[in-house]
Amino acid sequence: MEYTHIKTPERCYADFCLIPVGTGSVSVAEEVAAVQRLLQASGLTYTMHSAGTTVEGSWDEVMRVIGQAHSVVHSKGVVRVQTSMRVGTRTDKKQTARDKVKRVEGILAKDSTTATESTSLKKMNV
Repeated sequence: MEYTHIKTPERCYADFCLIPVGTGSVSVAEEVAAVQRLLQASGLTYTMHSAGTTVEGSWDEVMRVIGQAHSVVHSKGVVRVQTSMRVGTRTDKKQTARDKVKRVEGILAKDSTTATESTSLKKMNV
């Protein structure tokens, strides 16, 4: 196999948590805000949550913007940055992070409907 010609996956999502190290502060809100500004300017789909950010796009775009996030934080005077990330890819269909959440919410909604119907039947002594 010729490894130099292997292509990266067409699309991916990455959930990443960028950690500025050695800032002398327990707060990273300013650094997170700087990264969020970068993501907004990137045009990629992203969702910030309490423990990081999920970003979606082509493999190369996602990895580039995460690298740029490091550069943005370094430009604020932070000399060391660590990132933890999980990356997912699929080849059988296109699925966004929102699609994945909607799928689970749909299952939970069915549970809720079933529980409500069951309660209504019990009240009617059926």
